[in-house]
Amino acid sequence: MEGTIALVTGAAGGIGQAVVRLLAERGAAVAAVDLDAERIAATAAALRAEGLRVTGFAADVTSSSAVDDLVEEVETRLGPVSQLVNAAGVLRLGQARALSDQDWNATFAVNATGVFHVSRAVVNRMVRRGAGAIVTVASNAAGTARAEMAAYAASKAAATAFTKCLGLEVAHRGIRCNVVAPGSTDTMMLRGMHTAETAAKASIAGNPGQYRVGIPLGKVASPEDVARTVAFLLSDEAGHITMHELTVDGGATLGV
Repeated sequence: MEGTIALVTGAAGGIGQAVVRLLAERGAAVAAVDLDAERIAATAAALRAEGLRVTGFAADVTSSSAVDDLVEEVETRLGPVSQLVNAAGVLRLGQARALSDQDWNATFAVNATGVFHVSRAVVNRMVRRGAGAIVTVASNAAGTARAEMAAYAASKAAATAFTKCLGLEVAHRGIRCNVVAPGSTDTMMLRGMHTAETAAKASIAGNPGQYRVGIPLGKVASPEDVARTVAFLLSDEAGHITMHELTVDGGATLGV
C-alpha cells in the first residue's frame, strides 16, 4: 500500500479508526472522514503525531453534494483515491413492527445511501484511471435474522447487494468491490447494546430466547481483527477477488 491514497468513512472510532491506522502504517496516505468534525480532527492529529500520513475531513455521507465536494477536496489535496473503505454506520434498535419512520430512515441514510453516495463519487474517478479497490463494512446481520435489528440488518443487506452489483459493473475497468461482514466487535456500538461490563459476555454466550447462538471462538472481534481483513481485500494479495463477502464473526453465524 506504499504510496497509495485511501479514503475511509466512519473514521473517528471503532472499526473505521482501526482501518485508518492500519492502512497508514502500511504506507498509505489516508483521508479519514467522519461526521464529527472535532473527533476526526483529534483522531487525525493523534495519528500524525505518530508519523502517519492521515488527514481528517468532516463530511455527511447522507448528502450527495457534500460527498461530491469531499471527494473533490481529497483528490485535490492528497491525490487520486485508489482505495475506498465504507465504514460509516449507525445502529437503531427496536422490533420491526415498532420502528419509527425516523429510525428506519436514519439507518438507511447512513448505512445504505451513504455507501451509495461515497462509492459513486469515488468509483467514477477510479473508472477513468482504470484501477481501484473498494471495501464496504457491512455486518453478519445482513444475512442472518437478528431480533430488534431489522433496520440495521436490512440497511446492511442493501449495502452488501449494492457493493456486489457495483463490483460486477466495474470489474472490466480493473476495479474490485468486496464486503467485510463483522459480527460482534468491541466498539461503542456493541457497548451501546449492553452495559460496558456485559457487552462481550452477552455476545459470546448468545441468547437462546432470541435464537442467537453466541460465538464459537469464545471472544468478540477487536476492531483490528476487522481492519486486517479490510486491508487484505484492498491489497494486491486479493487481486483476483471481487464481489466477495468475507465474514469475520468468530463463527457466530455458523459459517452460513
